[in-house]
Order: sequence, then C-alpha cells, then structure tokens
Amino acid sequence: MSVRTRFAPSPTGYLHIGGARTALFSWLYARKHGGTFVLRIEDTDRERSTRESINAILEGMTWLGLDYDEGPWYQTDRFARYEEVIGQLLEQGHAYHCYCTKEELDEMREQQRARGEKPRYDGRCRHRSGPPPKDIPPVVRFRNPTEGTVVVEDLIRGRVAFNNNELDDLIIARSDGTPTYNLTVVVDDLDMEISHVIRGDDHLNNTPRQMNILRALGATPPTYAHVPMILGADGSRLSKRHGAVSVMQYRDDGFLPEALLNYLVRLGWSHGDQEIFSIEEMVDLFDVTQVNKSAASVNPDKLLWLNQHYLQHGDPVHVARHLSHHFSKHDVDPAPKPDVVDVILAQRERTKTLVEMAERSLFFYKEVEQYDDKAVRKNLVPEVRPALTEFRDKLADLPQWEAEPIHACLTGTAEAHGLKLGKLAQPVRVAVTGTTVSPPMDVTLALLGREKTLARIDRALQMIPE
Repeated sequence: MSVRTRFAPSPTGYLHIGGARTALFSWLYARKHGGTFVLRIEDTDRERSTRESINAILEGMTWLGLDYDEGPWYQTDRFARYEEVIGQLLEQGHAYHCYCTKEELDEMREQQRARGEKPRYDGRCRHRSGPPPKDIPPVVRFRNPTEGTVVVEDLIRGRVAFNNNELDDLIIARSDGTPTYNLTVVVDDLDMEISHVIRGDDHLNNTPRQMNILRALGATPPTYAHVPMILGADGSRLSKRHGAVSVMQYRDDGFLPEALLNYLVRLGWSHGDQEIFSIEEMVDLFDVTQVNKSAASVNPDKLLWLNQHYLQHGDPVHVARHLSHHFSKHDVDPAPKPDVVDVILAQRERTKTLVEMAERSLFFYKEVEQYDDKAVRKNLVPEVRPALTEFRDKLADLPQWEAEPIHACLTGTAEAHGLKLGKLAQPVRVAVTGTTVSPPMDVTLALLGREKTLARIDRALQMIPE
C-alpha cells in the first residue's frame, strides 16, 4: 500500500507552530516513504472560516517549503458527497434522525450529572417510532455500536482501547443539513485514500468514533499517530503571551524557514545528540514512532541559536532572498551597490536574526540620519581631528578601493599619530555608520564605497567641536 498523508487545517486563524509541526511530520513521513502529501482545507465552519486565514495557511506552507502533491482540497466543494454518505448511512441503519430539542438535551445532561454520570446523549431517538414531531428539524446521529472495543494502534502512543458503550451517538449532520467535522474528515480520508493520519493528540478521543464510521462504510481505517501538544517555556499551554505562535510571525521576527523547521522537528523527536538537521537528513532520519509521548516545551533561546547557525553557514544567496523582505520594511532596495550577498557575509557572524541584520545594514543603502549622541561625544573629539583628516585625504588618493589597502591606510595613519588602531577606527565607524557597531572597518568601507565614505567623514569632521 502506498503511503498517503495529509495536513488538514481549519482556516479560522493563522498557521500556528503546532499545526506547522504536524504538517512537517506528515510531510516528512510521506517523503521518507516515497508517498503522497495532501493538503486539505477543512472550511465547513462557514462562520469562522475566512479567505484571509486560508491565504495565511497557504503562505505559511509555501514559506516553510512544505510542498504538497495534491490539493488544496476544500471541504465546501464536497457537500454533495457528504450528503450522499449521510443518506447511505441512514439507509443502511447506521444513522438515524434525532428530534431532541435543546431543552430536552439540557435536562437529560442535568439528570446525568445529578446521578454522577458522564453527560452524554442517551440514544433516546434510536428507536423512536411513529410520526416525527412537527416543526422540529432533526439532526442526524451515527448509530455507534454499543458493544465491543475500539482499539487504536497508535504509532506514537501505542495501543489505546475505547469501550463502545462509553461512546455516544455523535451528530454527523446538523439540523440545517450541513455535515459535522467527524463525518467530513472520515469521508475525506476515505475518498483521498489516506493511509496515515498524523495529527494533534487533542483529536485522539475522536478517533474511535471515526473508526466506527469508516467500518460502517465498509472501509479499513488508516493508521493513526497522535502528536503531543506544544507547551510554553513555563509548562502551560502555548499562547500568544509566550511570543510568536504564528508561522509568519516568525518570518517577520527575522527567522529563516530552515531554522524553524529544524526547531520544530526537534520538538518531541531526537536522533541521538544531533541538533542540526538539513531537510535531506530530516527526511532520511525522521521516524514518527520515535516521537515522544510527552508534550514538548518551546525554547526561544534554542531557536535563536539555530537561526544564527543558518545565517552563518547557509547559502548567502538564499539568505539574501529572505533578507529582502526585511529591507523592504525600511524602504530599502538592496539592488544597488554594495551587493547584498557581500553585506550578508560581512554581517552574519554578529547577528542572530534577519531583522537585526537588516537594521544594522541600513547605513550601506541609506544616508545616516541619526547619530548615536553618546558615541559622537566620546569619539568625535578635537584630539582625533588631525588623524581623521589625514585618513580621509589618504582614502581620497587610494589607487584601489579594497579592504586590504584601506586597512593599511588606517593602520598607517594611526601609527603616524601615535594612536592605537581603535582610537582611529572607532571615530571612523561613528562617522560612516552613526553607531559604534559594524563589521571590521576595512570591510565596511570597502562595501560602502569611496564616495559615501568620504562624504560621511567630511560630515563627521564638521561635527567635531573646535
């Protein structure tokens, strides 16, 4: 049997990292086994589903590089098929109409609570006879078996058994005729021939019900793997107060997709002591049966460390494509000189995010409009004027505008004036960047270019008090 996995988000919000990890695990399983990865949008909740959320999910999947082989399929395009299956279940006696009112159900549950029982539907409409009540649009309930056990051989949790007499007759069609989640997901998994369902463990209690519906339809249930949830660093359920939870928020915070993927794959799974995984290694080494049964906790410092690794060791051309998004937020077009790849090579050892890299590189492409006052007072002082003036004149006459001759010019001028290198380099840095932080001075000036360098040093000389 060929492997077919799916990722089936509900478009009621952004793609969060829990969903992204589930998508990654499903994608990796399909890729590892030469199978098919299907994207399905479960948009039957018409009140909460939005086009904006659908676009956010598709954008997140594209940014992460989790390419799907089929889809996206939309459940709202399949209502006729769901209606057909509901009719089939009714005809075969696996489902029935329920005319219980909300008040009747509420009273039933209150009585059950009073008796210390678990509130659930008691099946009172299972054997209803006679004409149906007037003016009460019925729901359709699945006639769940009352005997036996449903066993889920879960790839992560192992064997999990559910007694059928503890499962009530769930609603598979609302009173307006629209299908419910537990019906649509069963029909979709059946029609799309899904072999392995990898999803969050919050769905585990739905699984025996879905398996019973599949068997009523004469189908063999897929293999299930229920992934534990992700917790915040404090051990509580992950939420916005823990920082970014949306995939695209991580992009906007300056993370590379491969860093986030590497981070997500390690949330609950490991391969020895290895921390860095290429996509190829993930596909080769990932085994869903080795996912930890316990919930995983986020570690923001670990993600920063991974991101810095990929900034330092990744292909700078690839990094440049992602850096351009952050430059655009500052109205910077990095197409003019210096080459953005050279800027990345100069900056990547000292930055942890693309946001930081972009902000620290603005001076290459935009005029310095604001100087650090403390840096100016400390470094642009009368004592440095002679050396700074001479350095500027030497730069103007430099035959080759490259890092090596610039460095020789800088060291020679400092020595001639009896200064330590930093006593001249730091005033030059403040002059051309407005701050005291940049790559080495020779690299910085070589990238900045002769014209900009001389103009900024001239401006700094005018800032030095007489």
